[in-house]
Amino acid sequence: MISNLNRRALLQAMLAGSLLATVPRVAFANTAGERRFVFVILRGGMDGLSAVPAFGDPDFATLRGPLAIAAPGKADGALALDDRFGLHPSLAPIHEMWAAGQMQVVHAASTPYRERSHFDAQNVLETGGAKPSGSGVGWLNRALGLMGSSGLGLAVSPSAPLMMSGPTQVATWVQGNDQPPSAYLLDAIDRLYGDDEAFHAALASARDTEDLLADAQTSSMMRERGLSRLAPAFKGLASLMRDQRGPRVATIEVTGWDTHSAQGNAKGRLATLLGQFGDGLATLKKDLGPVWAKTIVVAATEFGRTAAPNGTGGTDHGTAGAAFVLGGALNGARVLADWPGLSRDKLYEGRDLAPTSDLRGVFAAVLRDHLGLPEQDIRARVFVDAGSLQFQPDVVKV
Repeated sequence: MISNLNRRALLQAMLAGSLLATVPRVAFANTAGERRFVFVILRGGMDGLSAVPAFGDPDFATLRGPLAIAAPGKADGALALDDRFGLHPSLAPIHEMWAAGQMQVVHAASTPYRERSHFDAQNVLETGGAKPSGSGVGWLNRALGLMGSSGLGLAVSPSAPLMMSGPTQVATWVQGNDQPPSAYLLDAIDRLYGDDEAFHAALASARDTEDLLADAQTSSMMRERGLSRLAPAFKGLASLMRDQRGPRVATIEVTGWDTHSAQGNAKGRLATLLGQFGDGLATLKKDLGPVWAKTIVVAATEFGRTAAPNGTGGTDHGTAGAAFVLGGALNGARVLADWPGLSRDKLYEGRDLAPTSDLRGVFAAVLRDHLGLPEQDIRARVFVDAGSLQFQPDVVKV
């Protein structure tokens, strides 16, 4: 169930004569939980060996060829995490989170999916199953259902992604590029359609949500110069989530990771996107302020990419990759990796970084240890076909 909180869209629908007769009122007031959780869906298949280069693996540089990121200390080198792994230099905006104990990297990880279709891989990532499902219900929506009044969710998207879709009510919000309607106009419309209870409730909900943004920053601040293309959306999300009346769980999507050609190494197409992604995360931390201490952010993609470059300077659909866990509620900085190695005989099907851990173990640990959901309910009602899923230990402070 979805309530769209973009009031411009509401007005456009109304003016077209299409009233949202069944949209429920969403109120973010008086939620019980104080902890926040943000899931960043990285659509397209992020190259984990570029985002988090394994420079300490003896086969890394040779295997990666022109896509290899140099070791720390060298020109355009990685930003060191430990003696084996680093961050792509374009992720400098979030490197300080590592030093502060607010970043963990999950490497050589994947969902249970082992094919290479974007559609099916995203379905598995978002439904939380072992294989593609047509249920239309996402694992995070199921988790929200267990949270009751403390689990109100928000999708920063025109419509809720599959991960947030299902019977539990969530809201959507999209940062607009135009000036919002005046309060005078909205008041007049509200009076005109005051007898329509469904429309009145939907309009009131939309105004409540944009008022949260207005309390924190004006529209001009949302578009201030110097922000990358992703930062304004993260800025708006922070404005909503830091408010006591705001949501506690949210999703936001970053697209463009399908780098089949001209991927680049320390510079180029992927480097640009990683820089924008890093800017967005740094903006989220900065603008959440003290609420960051209560927040966990997970960023994951549907699959990794081939370990070696293809013939067009890019990488193709792969298997295992890297995911990020960030936030002030983390239990210290760590690279979580049962590293399989990059020698040709260790690659999955002779071409991909081999998966050694199930991403769902990290997701489940956040639900249990950060949001307080009982493990038995997570196993029975969230990741329902995960079998003997191992919850990743010591991810968050408890």
